Amino acid sequence: QVQLVESGGGLVQPGGSLRLSCAASGFTFSSYAMRWYRQAPEKERELVAAITTFGIGTNYADSVKGRFTISRDNAKNAVYLQMNSLKPEDTAVYYCSAVRFQNAYWGQGTQVTVSS
Repeated sequence: QVQLVESGGGLVQPGGSLRLSCAASGFTFSSYAMRWYRQAPEKERELVAAITTFGIGTNYADSVKGRFTISRDNAKNAVYLQMNSLKPEDTAVYYCSAVRFQNAYWGQGTQVTVSS
């Protein structure tokens, strides 16, 4: 049974930091590229960050470059999103996704709220 379980979301003040985690099981984690998406209320889901199977390549949405860092630990079947200098516009539900060719798995999401 494939599972992606996100954690680490919460309420944080502007300028603060959060680290999201996504624990994967039920598939060969190291064979999948991993992505973080987010969806704010009344907005479409957007790709935030992506990382290749062994973590050599990463890319980021322009809106988070220099503030967010994606990483993965294939030994632990986990992917992370370190979010620094958070802004109110980062408020959204954050989802992790595993992608390999036509296959895509999704987690249930974790809420991140940036507010004073």
